[in-house]
Amino acid sequence: MDAITLIGAMSVLAAGLCISIGGIGPGLGEGNAAASALRAIAQQPDEAGTITRTLFVSMAMVESTAIYAFVVTVLILYFNPFWNYAVEMAAK
Repeated sequence: MDAITLIGAMSVLAAGLCISIGGIGPGLGEGNAAASALRAIAQQPDEAGTITRTLFVSMAMVESTAIYAFVVTVLILYFNPFWNYAVEMAAK
């Protein structure tokens, strides 16, 4: 296996691991936040507006972690500096 194939395969593997692990945490966090908010609304229906507003802000903060994982995945796949180096070395 030459260097270009190895770098390509490792980039795809690293990107897959990054997005899969980076998606598990936010998914669990959002599920826990929604369950807690529903439980709080069931106990105090008069405060539903405040709880819902707080829930949406916390969901956005939790989702930003998944977005960061996606950005890193895109960087690994499309802007990998090792790939350009390997292509230059293979051309020589």
